[in-house]
Amino acid sequence: MRVSVIGGSRCTEREAETAEAVGRLLAERGHELVCGGLGGVMAAACRGASEAGGHTIGILPTEDSGAANAHVETAIATGMGSARNVLVVLNGDAVVAIDGATGTLSELGHALDQGRPVAGIGTHRIDGLDGIEHVETAGAAVDYVEGTVGAATE
Repeated sequence: MRVSVIGGSRCTEREAETAEAVGRLLAERGHELVCGGLGGVMAAACRGASEAGGHTIGILPTEDSGAANAHVETAIATGMGSARNVLVVLNGDAVVAIDGATGTLSELGHALDQGRPVAGIGTHRIDGLDGIEHVETAGAAVDYVEGTVGAATE
């Protein structure tokens, strides 16, 4: 399974630790990680996945694949700016959102529009909007997306 990990391009040390743990768990469980390929949550998640031997894919907003963080194995340059957010979501079977600002909010909207299961750790909460399973830990997030995608394909 491919899992899109979304979140802020800048993050706190605690958020980076959470993202790294998500990436590590995904890799240890045999999943590929898709992200926006830059810094913050994206870099931390890629670092965790990469160090655990996982495959990381970065879908970049720029035309320069060299702009990817050092832990992206496959960099895809789009030149699309934030319009690439929909591609980040579409290339995952599920989404894990960690914190984030307006770019993450747009990705959450795309994920919900596309029917992707979403686990959120410290991310946007929107009254009246269903579809984001808010969890507290990396393990709970990975368990949720695995259980939801697995149930949908059986």
